[in-house]
Amino acid sequence: MITVATNEAKTHLSALLQQVKKGESVIIAHGKKPVAKLVPLDPVDSERPKVGDTLDKPMHIPEEAFAPLSPDELRTWGLR
Repeated sequence: MITVATNEAKTHLSALLQQVKKGESVIIAHGKKPVAKLVPLDPVDSERPKVGDTLDKPMHIPEEAFAPLSPDELRTWGLR
């Protein structure tokens, strides 16, 4: 972990961000008091589906989805 003063952080922000990209954490201190921490963000999960991803893939909808609602379910939705 790197600790830098605020004026040094301001002057060398690009270089510090390069360190953060490599996985390093950077503490920014005002005097001797730490006031902020630069940390790498979690990598974006490339496996997570994005909006619209399923539009070109067949989607399976179970037959139960088309069954009528039971009286209890209708009451739950305020329909009876």
